[in-house]
Amino acid sequence: MHYLLIYDVVDDYVSRRRPFRAAHLAHAEPFVRRGELLLGGALTDPVDQAVLLFQADSPAVAEAFAAADPYVREGLIARVRVRPWLTVAGPLASQPLTPADVSD
Repeated sequence: MHYLLIYDVVDDYVSRRRPFRAAHLAHAEPFVRRGELLLGGALTDPVDQAVLLFQADSPAVAEAFAAADPYVREGLIARVRVRPWLTVAGPLASQPLTPADVSD
């Protein structure tokens, strides 16, 4: 199953993240190596959120990531949400569907 970790970032996030960026990326690395964190990054224009895509059996992996994330601990994140995401299209879909799977 896929889970989206959604961060609402503080207004001055871009200017404040620099001192913590290396620690944030180092924190992400074990999740990437284990195949749990598939993608992550900030949304742009405006930079008001960041989204991280996890693949796991439960939301606990994404929740654990957020709880120990230097960005969260240092107050750069105003709100944290974890949402299950039922993915059905694309090479990484957790439950891929084909046109034959859809009935009229």
